This record gives sequence, structure tokens and C-alpha cells, in this order.
Amino acid sequence: MSHFRKNCVEKNLLIGTFAAIPHPVAIEVTASSGVDFLCIDWEHSQIGRERIEDLIRAADVHRVPAMVRVPGHAPEFIASVLDAGAAGVLVPRVSTAAQAKAAMLATRYPPIGERGVGPGRAAAYGYRIPDYLAKANAELVLAIQVETAEGLANIAEIAAVDDIDVIFIGPGDLSVSIDAMGPAGKDKLDAAIETITRTALAAGRTVGIFRPSPDDIGAWSTAGISFFLLASDTMFLGAGLADGVAQARRQGTPEQQDRGA
Repeated sequence: MSHFRKNCVEKNLLIGTFAAIPHPVAIEVTASSGVDFLCIDWEHSQIGRERIEDLIRAADVHRVPAMVRVPGHAPEFIASVLDAGAAGVLVPRVSTAAQAKAAMLATRYPPIGERGVGPGRAAAYGYRIPDYLAKANAELVLAIQVETAEGLANIAEIAAVDDIDVIFIGPGDLSVSIDAMGPAGKDKLDAAIETITRTALAAGRTVGIFRPSPDDIGAWSTAGISFFLLASDTMFLGAGLADGVAQARRQGTPEQQDRGA
């Protein structure tokens, strides 16, 4: 079992971030920050399939696991990023046990699943297929994203599907789906997150969640969540730059501040 998957299934605290900038430099900078893993966001960013392999390769330089959030449920999406050397996949919008099982079958090789064998980068372009086949099922992380009212209703059945490592909660889409957006819906959304968390933990699954900031990581960690995707490289870039500019402006003279206004 890989160190990454071992930490997942043992529910050790893991902190990662979404990688949405389609350039290896951004991956290398992020990988050097101390994150436990990266999740390349193929679903919500302008990252093409050919570039994904370069981004995974850049993360490998720093020995930081790079998983990929695929844009949908198609087995071809899952196979392509795993063949490129991804450490795992995050499959979005999983709302039923059947969808969860399909994601599992696409991720695991027989006899567990139905993933096809190919001469991709993960298998040294065909030169080490037997070696890769011998370890892939034990090393790859499969996370499925529960982010709909239907997924909330079916969470017990979803969590019961074998060979899923992480039940990952997407609070943004979940809040829209259950009509719990904004401050007025916070209690309703928190209750839904707690229901998913309790049910998944009872089934022996690791629970993950997206958080835009680290402010409440402690609270959700206490609730049993151990797999965190914190903001994204673009969010950190914007926040860091905005903070630096604000600090610089505060240090200007009053006359300069007035002229700037």
C-alpha cells in the first residue's frame, strides 16, 4: 500500500489543495509548500488532458502525490489520468451506490474492477506493465464526491460500496442542492455534512471535505473528517497578493494614501 493511501485509510490528517493553474511551475511551487498532496482540477479549470500528465510529472519531482478530479463519471476519464501516473482520482457528483460502484470498477483492475490495461506513463509506457498491475489496486486512492441532495439521501448505500477510500463532501454544490446557501443556510448545511460524516465513518470510510480557508479545520477534524482540500492555487495566489498589496498601502504616508484614494 502506498504511503498516501495508507494515510487515507488510517484517517491520518491530510492537507492538500486544488491545482487549477495549467502550468508545471505552479505545481512545483505548490508542491514545495508542505502540502501532503495535490488534486489537479480537471473538472473546473482550463486544464487539458495532455497537460495533466505534465502536471503530474511536476508533482512527482517533489514526491508529492497528485490525484486528479475528473470532469465526470466516464471510465475513459478515470483511466486516462491513472495511466498518466496520478496517485488517485476524485470523482464528482456521485449520488447513488450504482455511480459509486461504477467509479470503483473504473479505478481498480480485475479481479476487483474493470479497468483496462494500457501502456501509459504509470506503466513506464508499457515496459513495466506487470509491475504496475501488481501494485495499482493497493496504491491508488479513490475518492468520490457527495454533493447533491440525492447523494445525501443515499449516503448509507454509497458508503457501503467496497474499495472506496474517501467519501469527499462538496459543500458548495451541496448547499445549492439542499437550498442551504449563505449564512441563513449554515445550520442546515452543517447538519447535512455531519450526517454524511457520521454515516461514512460508521461504514469505515475516510471522510474528506473542501474548505475555502483553514479557519474551521479544527472543528471538522474533531467531527472525524481527516482529508482536507484547502482552497486552490488560484485562491491562494489571489488572497496572498491582495494581502500584500493591502499591507503595502497601509505603510504608505497619509499623503500618498489620500492621493491613491
